[in-house]
Amino acid sequence: MGIFKRKFGGGKYQSGLQSKFFLTFVFLLLIVLGCFLVYVNFLVIQPLKEKTENEMQMVAAKVSDQLNIYINNQNQLSQRILSNKDVFTLLPGGSYSQLTIEGLTRSRKLKDIMFQAIGPSLNIEDMIIYDLNGAEIASYIGYAGNPTSLVPFLEESGKLATWHTSGYALYRQPSSRISFVRAIKNQNGQVFGYLAIQLDQEYVKRSTAGIADSKIYILDPEKQLISSTPALQDEQKVPEFIATKAVSGIYLDSYRNYVAYDKSAETGWTTYIVTSKSFVLGPVNSVKYISVLLIASLLLFSFVYIYFSTKNLLLPIRKLRSQILRINYSNMNMKADTRSNNNELIQLNEAFQELLERLQMSIDREKLALHEEVKARNSALQAQIAPHFIHNVLYLISIAAQEGKGTVVSDMCKHLSDSLRYIVSSPYQHVSLTEELKHTQHYLSLVQQNFEDDLEWEIDEDEAFDQIQLPRLAIQPFVENCIEHAFKNTDAPWKIRVRVKVYNGMWAIEIRDNGDGFEPGKIKEILDNIHGSDSGVHELQHNTSGIDNMGIVNTVNRLKLMYKNRLFFNIYHHSEEGKGATVQLIASLSKDFY
Repeated sequence: MGIFKRKFGGGKYQSGLQSKFFLTFVFLLLIVLGCFLVYVNFLVIQPLKEKTENEMQMVAAKVSDQLNIYINNQNQLSQRILSNKDVFTLLPGGSYSQLTIEGLTRSRKLKDIMFQAIGPSLNIEDMIIYDLNGAEIASYIGYAGNPTSLVPFLEESGKLATWHTSGYALYRQPSSRISFVRAIKNQNGQVFGYLAIQLDQEYVKRSTAGIADSKIYILDPEKQLISSTPALQDEQKVPEFIATKAVSGIYLDSYRNYVAYDKSAETGWTTYIVTSKSFVLGPVNSVKYISVLLIASLLLFSFVYIYFSTKNLLLPIRKLRSQILRINYSNMNMKADTRSNNNELIQLNEAFQELLERLQMSIDREKLALHEEVKARNSALQAQIAPHFIHNVLYLISIAAQEGKGTVVSDMCKHLSDSLRYIVSSPYQHVSLTEELKHTQHYLSLVQQNFEDDLEWEIDEDEAFDQIQLPRLAIQPFVENCIEHAFKNTDAPWKIRVRVKVYNGMWAIEIRDNGDGFEPGKIKEILDNIHGSDSGVHELQHNTSGIDNMGIVNTVNRLKLMYKNRLFFNIYHHSEEGKGATVQLIASLSKDFY
């Protein structure tokens, strides 16, 4: 028994072992906390600072882009006016006074041209047309503050770069209003007059609104103020900004403010966003202070936790030592107390079961969200086709009406009514192949009125087609593609046939024509666009082929949303009389669309 007492007796051994555990844990904790502090400083704070600065530059670029879009809209508006040939007929008609009948008539006609060009949206203050001498001829609204003469601008126009390169210039009037000025000239370069569009200053201010805790200044190349947010008072002056050769960037000014700038290549205007350093680095400093506070709190908590944890860790050893010291010859059969109140395993199992339940709920929500996303993307793709179809049919009806074919117009309107009812009724639901073929027959009946006996078409019909489900407008776009493109260089009669086969749980649709076929390399381009689009709406807007940016790629991707990898699509030229092409669709009859 003396051996046991020598090895386990006394409090010195227990105290030394506890101190070793404590010091070891403290050392490891300091290493971990030091690594955490390095991580926060170099991998969190620095990237967060760079991200904040990049966001400021992006905001400046965004404001500059919005102004570019606004100026481009005015450029397009002026182009629409120049595209009207009546402008060139009215301007050289003499220097009539606006008070004469000839002058009033010409002014009214020019206002009509401006009205047609502006359309329903008006984001300008006024529009004025001047003659070659810079005198006002007509004004759309006729504000009292409009410049009656353009002579000051014409004297300075030779110094403006965009006047020679782009054909227009931005003119700052003495009243600080901005005008978009373009020369009215024909394709031969002959100048007939000048068009001035008064920019809406409130619209320019709205482009800079919505940026909190920042001041925004827009300056022209002469450092004159175009707009500012908030607006400057009478005593306030525009801050002096550092002249840089870079188009965009960010720097710290003498007042410890961050200045992000972006210069537009189109207008020459520079957008400056001034934000105080405390606001820009606010999130960075918050992370820094929170990290320091968190580390200090963790350090204090860890010391306390390690102290009590080491005591609890050594508790079984103390019990074992106590049992050994009490052993003697009279109680050699005494057993050590190994019971434990530790229930961590039970708690871990309960936590794991709860995790599985939450994971299952997340999977169910994800499946539901995916299902809704597929429906929304299918609807978006279908919405691109319906307006195009309606436009083409209305155009055919207008031609028949101009030719005085009343009966034909009545029949076409009936077919159009049936087609519209088909398109707009329950657009989010799938339809049977029978319904889709019936809609295609309505379309061909409408087109037949235009081509008469030159067009021959045939569509298969069978009750079995009721079991085949498709998205709306899945067949008609291919037939419309034949009408629009296949017969340009082919002599009548023009033939279109839609064949359908159902066999072994599969269905196949073929749309055949005897037209010109596709241009060399066009089939490969279409198939590459279909494989590359991955059924995405965004990609589709840039990768469509045929039928005015909607047709083949659009329709195939809508079918892919429904049938996924169970759809086969192919295009090929057939050798029937040496002409014609075939579009082929093959898919499964399974109803598990998603």
